[in-house]
Amino acid sequence: MTNSKVKIISVEKRLLLNKFNIYTKSHIEIDFSKCEKCELKPCILICPAGLYELVNGKLTHNYEGCLECGACRIVCPYNAIKWDYPPGGYGVCYQFG
Repeated sequence: MTNSKVKIISVEKRLLLNKFNIYTKSHIEIDFSKCEKCELKPCILICPAGLYELVNGKLTHNYEGCLECGACRIVCPYNAIKWDYPPGGYGVCYQFG
């Protein structure tokens, strides 16, 4: 039995409710000398926020929209991604609706 007052929201729309308090320094660091060895670049596929992409054959990233899941660090076969949480009060603030 479902309550007709419950509003179902897709994951994509829920993610749009998030707020970000951006810190001036990236909490993601990439060792590009290690990254160049990687042919598959699984970080591009695994990041739910889509922060990684290839530009002219080189990996680029955008830390401002990071969801702080750490998946990029876990999936990197060369340990080329150093990832840590932003300082307290910065980063993603999840909102549920």
